[in-house]
Amino acid sequence: MTTIHPLSSEDAAFVAAMRQAAAAHKGAPLGPEARPMFDAMMASTPAAAGIRVEPGTVGGIPGFWLRLEKVTSTSRILHLHGGGYVLGSAQAAIGFASQIANRAGADTFVPNYRLAPEHPFPAAIDDTVAAYRGLVAEGAERIVVSGESAGGGLALALLSFLSAEKDTLQPAGAAVMSPWTDLTLTGSTYETRAEADPIFTKDVFKGFVAAYLNGVDATDPKASPLYARLEGLPPVRIDVGDDEVLLDDSIRYADRARAAGTEVSLSIWTGMPHVFQASIGQLNAAEQSVDAIAAFLRQRLA
Repeated sequence: MTTIHPLSSEDAAFVAAMRQAAAAHKGAPLGPEARPMFDAMMASTPAAAGIRVEPGTVGGIPGFWLRLEKVTSTSRILHLHGGGYVLGSAQAAIGFASQIANRAGADTFVPNYRLAPEHPFPAAIDDTVAAYRGLVAEGAERIVVSGESAGGGLALALLSFLSAEKDTLQPAGAAVMSPWTDLTLTGSTYETRAEADPIFTKDVFKGFVAAYLNGVDATDPKASPLYARLEGLPPVRIDVGDDEVLLDDSIRYADRARAAGTEVSLSIWTGMPHVFQASIGQLNAAEQSVDAIAAFLRQRLA
C-alpha cells in the first residue's frame, strides 16, 4: 500500500522558512568535521516524557537504553541513527528515538555503531548485527527495528542479513524513515528532486559513499539493501518526504520488496524534506508520521 499525505498550510509555512534558512548550506560537504554540528541539530528533537536514559552495552556495542516506566515486557526496539555512516551518534539520537519508544511502548536500545572513514564498511552493519543478537542473548522475545536515513538502510540490510543467516529470532518488523537503500546513487530523484531538496545534493552522498565503502562494490547487499534478497522478510513501513533526493530509494525498495512477497506500506509526505520527523513539535506531519510509525511498531510487538 502506498499513501500520499497532503501538505498542510501550517507545515508549508514552516518548511518554507526552513528552506530559506538552509539555502546557504545546501550541498556543503559533510565529513567528520561536521559531527558536532550534526549532533547538535539531531539533539534538538525534544525528549519524550517518562523516559529514563541509561548508558549500556549490548552485544559488545556501546549505546543508550531508553527505559519506559512500568514496562515489564521483553519486547525491544533497536533504533539506528542516521548520518551517512560518517555522522551521528546514539547520544544525539536520544530525543528522536525516545519519541518513538514512548509511543510504541517498548524499551529501546540505540547503538553507537562505528563511523567512517575511521571504520569503513562493514563496521556499521557488523555492529548492528552484534547489537541485535545481543538483544536476543539478553532475553528479548520480540524485536522491531527503526531507523532514519543511513540508519534506515542499516535496518533494512539487517532484515535481509538475518533472514539469509536464518537467525532463530527474526525481527517482527521494521519502520524506516527516508532510508538510504542504494549506495550506487542511481535513483532518479537525485535529478528530479535536485531543486526541491532543501538540504542534500548527489555530491554530498558521493562523499559519504567514498568514506564508507572505501572501494567496496556499492551493490553489496549489506551496504545497499535494495540489492539484497527481499523474500521472507517481516512487514516494513517506510515514511519518506516527497521533496528529497532519496525519495526513489524508498519507492524502488518498496516495489522490489512487494514483488518478493514482503508486506510494505509506503507513506510519501508532500512537501516534506529528509527525515522531517526530527522536527516533531514543529511540524504537524512529523507528529502524524511518528504516531503512525509507533502504532505500526506497537502492532508488530503485540
